[in-house]
Amino acid sequence: MSDDVRAAVVAERREQAELLAGLSPQQWDAPTLCAGWRVREVIAHTTMAYRTSMPKVLWEIAKAGGRFNKAADRMARADAARLTSDELVKCLRDNVEHPWTPPGGGQVGALSHDVIHGLDVTIALGIDRTIPERVALVVESMTPKNVGYFGADLSGVSLRATDLEWTFGEGDPVHGTAADLLMVICGRSLPAGRLSGDHAARFAAA
Repeated sequence: MSDDVRAAVVAERREQAELLAGLSPQQWDAPTLCAGWRVREVIAHTTMAYRTSMPKVLWEIAKAGGRFNKAADRMARADAARLTSDELVKCLRDNVEHPWTPPGGGQVGALSHDVIHGLDVTIALGIDRTIPERVALVVESMTPKNVGYFGADLSGVSLRATDLEWTFGEGDPVHGTAADLLMVICGRSLPAGRLSGDHAARFAAA
């Protein structure tokens, strides 16, 4: 399994780099599902580990009062402002085989990081790009701890994938692709019409 996940990480990064290389300047400046971040901030964030040393990251976290999300936001905005889209794509392309994994997350964590932020971009831009096998590896790793981390309110609902044999939670069914339901777990608000069920509107953008 670990070799399969590692291969999926490399493939995901490589394919994302090719997709990003074809985006227009307007798309690079378009908002994503990651609140407050344009495409360039998202990619600055996903490539941060390839060009930022661990001491630098720890220093930024310390400056942010120990709050990783605040530090990550600050670094993503700074890098997005100083790096061109071509430089961000090159950073990703040059590091498709980089061994980075999130603390305690292993290869599945690395795949989750890339897949989730990739969906932040493609869903927001209306680009139909989903790799079911990779999404399956990610959703099957999701736990209540992930829900707590992202702050998603899934009370009273059962997420039920329409393209995979996968469900999450208990309650009234909310149906959608596994990729869309993964974003629900991650606390994202989706464009209207992507989910169905009595509670679908809870997870749609206003």
